[in-house]
Amino acid sequence: MNSKTTTVPFFRRGDIGGISYAVTNNIVNYLIVIATLTGVLGWPGDIVFGYVVPAMSIGLMLGCFYYAYMGYKLSKKEGRADVTALPSGVSTPAMFVILYGVIMPLSYAIEDPRLAWSAAMAACFIGGFVEFCGGFIGPWMKKRIPRAALLGTVAGIGFIWMATQGVFDIFGDPLVGLPVLFVAMVGIFGGYLFPNKIPPLVVAIVGGVVYALCLGRTAFDFSGVGFYFPNPVNSVQYMINGFAIVVPYLTIVIPVEIYNFIETMDNVEAANAAGDGYNVREAQFADGICTMISALFGGIIPNTVWLGHAGLKKSDAGIGYSIISGVVLGAAGIFGLFTFLSTLVPPAVCAITFLWCAVVMVAQAFKDCDRKHYAAIGIAMVPSVADYLYTQVTGAAGLGDYWTEVLPTGINDFAPEVHQMLIDAGVMWNGVAATKAGAILIGILLGTMTVFIIDKKLDRAALTALIGYVLAALGFIHSAALGFYPLSPFALGYLIMAVLAIVLHQGRKSWFKGPDDFEYV
Repeated sequence: MNSKTTTVPFFRRGDIGGISYAVTNNIVNYLIVIATLTGVLGWPGDIVFGYVVPAMSIGLMLGCFYYAYMGYKLSKKEGRADVTALPSGVSTPAMFVILYGVIMPLSYAIEDPRLAWSAAMAACFIGGFVEFCGGFIGPWMKKRIPRAALLGTVAGIGFIWMATQGVFDIFGDPLVGLPVLFVAMVGIFGGYLFPNKIPPLVVAIVGGVVYALCLGRTAFDFSGVGFYFPNPVNSVQYMINGFAIVVPYLTIVIPVEIYNFIETMDNVEAANAAGDGYNVREAQFADGICTMISALFGGIIPNTVWLGHAGLKKSDAGIGYSIISGVVLGAAGIFGLFTFLSTLVPPAVCAITFLWCAVVMVAQAFKDCDRKHYAAIGIAMVPSVADYLYTQVTGAAGLGDYWTEVLPTGINDFAPEVHQMLIDAGVMWNGVAATKAGAILIGILLGTMTVFIIDKKLDRAALTALIGYVLAALGFIHSAALGFYPLSPFALGYLIMAVLAIVLHQGRKSWFKGPDDFEYV
């Protein structure tokens, strides 16, 4: 056979493992979204199962199909049959940030699930557009944002939101959670395998469902199965109304999507390193378009290229796994199968996956960065704690979203009574609300400045501080709303930092020297 006409087959044995990987992990993400929206926020089923879930499935299905097409094109171009399609799925870190950083405060503030859904759709559409733009600006940003700052910020989100929720859900039902956790951990962290190379994580999830069923924690319920193809006319009308509501949350949405398209870049580059030379820009465009289409149908979570291409290639997966996974996930969403799964799978079993993802995110942040930049990772993780603390305290106190009451919208514009009430009650609150606003951007700024200080590049630290001034002056960070606050104490603080950094940089060769071999630990 002429090698130039050789193309990857539609299906081969290795695709079975690829289907298991794509379907199982995406299903767990679906269940987390469903549990958060219905169980925590109380969104009605007609929104969650009638729009959000099927719209996610439509976006995911289109992504799977397009990545299979990209694999086919690459196979035809290079005349080889061993091409593996890029893995597509819901971005787990972005999912948690959108759920807890955007949708949860929106829902508590608005107290109207439909209005909150409209804003979440608008956020998703904007996020898709940012992802699409990543095809143009991604390489430029990747060169200029230190990896430690970006991964440290995301690791902070994973640790404070995902890991804590995972541990809490496990100990919330220890009879189910602890045995399932142990079985999963021996595979995830010990590398053990059951006969026929069956991973313990799969056994933990499937076995955990059966175990919970035997204990009476869950039950079979097919009453929600049906046809749920969303009406885009209705969803688009809601989404248009949501654009005005979501504006204050752009400080969260935009940096999350910046992370998302850089994640796509990294994962496509990893696929290239594994032997499949995909076009990074094309994958970013596909992610953005599929996310925007999903939003038009009612979706609220972005798509991305997943990590794991090298493992799929090693297991001899081709393009068939991507096509079949797309069909399975698309059909599951449109025909309401997730209504059945949401009643069958207990929270303690879902918790295993996002606890694992959170731990991997933290470990990866340190593994993939230079040892000398570990301090930057740690500092970048901290602002996410403020976001978490703010949500928990205000929720527990029944105060709802009083963001605008405790954050400055101008110089010295505070509501001191609420602020002081929490401090007097012994809550570690001073500065929490201000750090919560734009926590992701703040983490990236602090982490970036730390990297440049470690690398003896104070001129770049000054530029970073100046960017901080602009962001604070425009209300992207430390503010309740976008606006123009050039004399706010936060903006002026960054400006003074920039001046100090420039002055110290000028003295680097005479009166202010730093040894290149200095170790802070």
